[in-house]
Amino acid sequence: MKIITVCGSLKFYKEMMEVTEKMELKGNCMLVPIYNPSKPNKDDFTEEEALMLDKMHKERIKLADAILVVNVDNYIGNSTKSEIEFAKSLNKEILYYTDLF
Repeated sequence: MKIITVCGSLKFYKEMMEVTEKMELKGNCMLVPIYNPSKPNKDDFTEEEALMLDKMHKERIKLADAILVVNVDNYIGNSTKSEIEFAKSLNKEILYYTDLF
């Protein structure tokens, strides 16, 4: 079993949840970002809230053995790029949605 943090644009939240289910059914413990349908973009949060969400997501990455980047149509935004770099700095395994499914 691996602990895996899911990373990617929340505009792909549906795909994030689908891949999370598949990965859990393979015996992995999946950590996912919070999602509020009434606030689908980071711009919908105050600056303080957005910073807290980012900090908590980095804590999920620290806890994980790996991250899974949900890169639908090979899209990786700036926030996800920074999460990948953070995970690399911690020597975490990087998995990509497009490579797995």
